[in-house]
Amino acid sequence: MRILAAMSGGVDSAVAAARAVEAGHDVVGVHLALSRAGGTLRTGSRGCCTIEDAMDARRAADLLGIPFYVWDFSERFRDDVIEDFISEYKAGRTPNPCLRCNEKIKFAALLERAIELGFDAVCTGHYATLVDGSEGLELHRASDNAKDQSYVLGVLDAEQLAHTYFPLGSTPSKALVRAEAAERGLSVAQKPDSHDICFIPDGDTRGWLAEKVGAEQGEILDRDGEVVGTHDGAHAFTVGQRKGLRLGVPAADGKPRFVLEVRPVTNTVIVGPKEALAIAEIAGERFSWAGAAPTASEFDCEVQIRAHADPVPARAFVTGEGVRVVPDQPLDGVAPGQSAVLYIGTRVLGQFTIDTTVSAVPVGA
Repeated sequence: MRILAAMSGGVDSAVAAARAVEAGHDVVGVHLALSRAGGTLRTGSRGCCTIEDAMDARRAADLLGIPFYVWDFSERFRDDVIEDFISEYKAGRTPNPCLRCNEKIKFAALLERAIELGFDAVCTGHYATLVDGSEGLELHRASDNAKDQSYVLGVLDAEQLAHTYFPLGSTPSKALVRAEAAERGLSVAQKPDSHDICFIPDGDTRGWLAEKVGAEQGEILDRDGEVVGTHDGAHAFTVGQRKGLRLGVPAADGKPRFVLEVRPVTNTVIVGPKEALAIAEIAGERFSWAGAAPTASEFDCEVQIRAHADPVPARAFVTGEGVRVVPDQPLDGVAPGQSAVLYIGTRVLGQFTIDTTVSAVPVGA
């Protein structure tokens, strides 16, 4: 196959490209420039889009003996990921930019260009596996649960899966990938993993949002509507947050309070007891299936609401209005805007963006 290897400059994508070459594929490496003002040095930058990352990717491609290019996707990244991130926070939701990047950039914009240029598939260093099922390709968890990235790939559809290549999915551990990189002479063998949000390299999400969205003082209310504090911008709060609330009125029971809801229209934040974070039901209108769609409108599954959260047994209901999920046990601290990924065993069935939640603890209870 003709393979376009997306090379971030990290160890995973470098080893993935090396395995594609070793498997006999015709491989070309490409690094995506996602920011025109990215950090130039790795020090102080915790993302994956620095100039040094591009240089690391080039060195790996040179060692593998494959052609290498840098493609400027900064405008598409700004429009589809950064602006989406800002608008979601403005609406009081908590988005997942990594999942959106996979959906809009790596497996949409990049894959579209790859197919136009005659490539058969895009290769990445994601930890996930593809399985030939009775109804076509299926996306499954990686063999290493600690590194499994199937959650952020839940947005891929059947057509995208058909042009995707995940060489690392069956590798038992990240340590083995690093050891293999060292054996191959790749300079990124011990390079630290990227973390946090790549377009907020210093990790100060609150400060970054204040600059982009603006800060306006508002009220913090309890579940009964009583004012218990003030804030400098509702965008800075997320559901489940405990620290940094600066409440002026202590709870009657003396227990800590947590953010239960963010209301951007009124610029208010609702707080309450930890028990009120328990969510008995979630639903969303925007959904997709990773491969063949379920044949039944109601089925048992497992739902996962964060990249590294434990899956929870649940019952899913699919209607013309979207997907509704009732977990067997309450979910903790769910925020609108998060993605809920549905699994059956190790298989990723699909995903939806959470629009509404129903608390397991009614007001006044």
